[in-house]
Amino acid sequence: MTLRKRNRQFETSAVASQCSLERNDKLTVVHAATHENNNTSSWELAATRIWSFLRTIEIIPLLGLSVGVILGCFHSWYVQSLHENFLWFSNIQVVEQEISFRTECGLYYSYYKQMLQAPTITQGLKELLYDNKTESRRTINLLKRMNIYQEVVLSILYKMLFIERYLEPVYFYLYTVFGLQAVYVTSMYITSWLLSGTWMSGALAAIWYILNRVDTTRVEFTIPLRENWSLPFFALQIMALTYYLKPQLKPTQQWWSFTLIIISTFLFCITWQFNQFILLIQALALFSMDCLDMVPASKVTSLYLVHIASLLLVWILQFNNSMLLGSLVLSFILAALIVRHLQRNLKSGSFFARVLKLLLHLIVVFSLAILTNNATKKILGLESDEHIFKFLKAKFGFGATRDFDAKLYLCEEAFGLLPSDTFQRLLNTLILPSYILILVITAVIAIIVAIRNLSCSSAVIQSTSTKEQNMTMLRPDMAYNLLHNVLFGLLALSTMRMKYLWTSHMCVFASAAICSSHLWSLSLKAIRLHSPQLVRVMRFAVPILIFIYLYHEFWPKIMIELSDLREFYDPDTVELMNWIKSKTSKNAVFAGSMQLLAGVKLCTGRSITNHPHYEDKKLRERTKQIYQMYSKRSPEEVYNILRIYGTDYILLEDSICYERRHNRGCRLRDLLDVANGHVMDGPGANDPDLKLSPYPRFCDEIKYSKPPYTLYFSRVFKNKTFHVYKLKKKKNVHY
Repeated sequence: MTLRKRNRQFETSAVASQCSLERNDKLTVVHAATHENNNTSSWELAATRIWSFLRTIEIIPLLGLSVGVILGCFHSWYVQSLHENFLWFSNIQVVEQEISFRTECGLYYSYYKQMLQAPTITQGLKELLYDNKTESRRTINLLKRMNIYQEVVLSILYKMLFIERYLEPVYFYLYTVFGLQAVYVTSMYITSWLLSGTWMSGALAAIWYILNRVDTTRVEFTIPLRENWSLPFFALQIMALTYYLKPQLKPTQQWWSFTLIIISTFLFCITWQFNQFILLIQALALFSMDCLDMVPASKVTSLYLVHIASLLLVWILQFNNSMLLGSLVLSFILAALIVRHLQRNLKSGSFFARVLKLLLHLIVVFSLAILTNNATKKILGLESDEHIFKFLKAKFGFGATRDFDAKLYLCEEAFGLLPSDTFQRLLNTLILPSYILILVITAVIAIIVAIRNLSCSSAVIQSTSTKEQNMTMLRPDMAYNLLHNVLFGLLALSTMRMKYLWTSHMCVFASAAICSSHLWSLSLKAIRLHSPQLVRVMRFAVPILIFIYLYHEFWPKIMIELSDLREFYDPDTVELMNWIKSKTSKNAVFAGSMQLLAGVKLCTGRSITNHPHYEDKKLRERTKQIYQMYSKRSPEEVYNILRIYGTDYILLEDSICYERRHNRGCRLRDLLDVANGHVMDGPGANDPDLKLSPYPRFCDEIKYSKPPYTLYFSRVFKNKTFHVYKLKKKKNVHY
């Protein structure tokens, strides 16, 4: 019995082996024939296996979301570590920590400190509502004038959470801002993921953002700056808006995304005074899409209403801040809605008819927006933002200006053109060539789609079919991000300070396009190498190769940067602040440069005459008057001006009086001389109508302690950087 079984098993095995050989022979023949007919099948087999592996990873959304959160937290830790390493922040004195918040950063942080020092929350709010220490001899509502609700909320949270024993107030502030940077990067990550369909593009966007830190953020050394609070919410809004513009959303998905747009837009507006200009550019992008029929008009209207509602809500919370009602974005949105309602036949007719209607539409909308804005400003008597338009007019060559405020902006490097070294840094991380290539391809597709949309006939069925085809070529969410990037790119090229709005979104746009199967499909079809497997591999192989290059090239540099330990060192400013706190009255009023006075208010709590928050006409006029201490005016004139604002002490800085940072014509003393009609110092041309001043430069001559300067001022403090003079009380001086 056993022998029979063994024989049967042997026979069965022999038959199976023979069948296997026959199959192998057949497969060999088939494979050879296939190889002769198609020499790429083996490559496609390998590509399919690679795709199967990548797809296995891709179908796990939780993994992708985890990667985004990890990258966001890494960026937050990274910039916090750089801040600590550059300053040795945890080991320096409190006064040094506060001095490290330079210029307007110190001013904003001072209100957080002021709220914490108030005996009660109610008392703290009252001091902000009726403040007479930020601008001497003038009571202002700080919640109306400045976007400092974040400092108010943070101070209240710090008191309510009872964490004084575990965390110092300054670290609660720092960790909140650095935590928002994690929200920023994660929002960018998800936006790129939504555009491409793969979280690998989100990872590439986040890594590009981190590696291009010099050009994407400045949070590590300007922590309290308004943009570091607002831009994370703007990134969150772009993420929600991108999802909202996707076609064929379910009602629930559309509702949630729209709700997130409302919340994030409001938070963005309440935290930054320049919200209106950013929303104007966003409104222009939506307006362009609406005109070219790239997005449903109902969605554009809804987003317009979000802008209006957010600005009006902020207007209410800022106690009827007229600058918001007179914003250009409100005038533009109202004009766009009114004209579109009146011109209902805009999207019908032949191609040439639609182009003519569109041109007429643009002329009417922009004309009505400008007229509405001018009328609103005249009715409200609004002059808070006139310096910005003077600056823009002079910057773009619409006439030279001697306006002191406009020249202050024009002479600052931050408000100049984007420097060329920015492009070199972006080139080193491979984002610039990728971005330019993708931008050209996407722009060509957008132009084709726009022409086809304008060419649609009035027949409903044909028009609907064409729109669906065009939407397949360029989805509304991708079209918005393209226009958003182009408009903010133009802004960044013209004004360097605005580059952070562009470069961050450049990371999102370039990474999403690189990982987009749709763009790879179009590109491979153009060179006749298209196959589904090749498209799948390319959209993952290219970012993986970029990852490898970036890791090899930049990870060692990050480690070196993190190991570079420095220490805050500014003994002259520390000495000045300690002297003010110990040797002057708590009610003393100080005059000086905007930047220095912000630090004086934060470190000493003394009253100041002016400050860097420049969005007020009376403050700008006051600042120009205070700066006469650096002009060629008589000591009596300077004294009388200072006494108007109740000044007790003036702070003179050698770095301003003998400035060499700017070229002739852009030094602060030159701006003052020209505004006063005086010839500038040093060799060089002067306008023919300028005259020699009969007086020497005040900031220099006062240091020699000669009459008549000693009749009005007495020096009470001096070090290598600063000179402090006290104004004498003279009964015979009229002011």
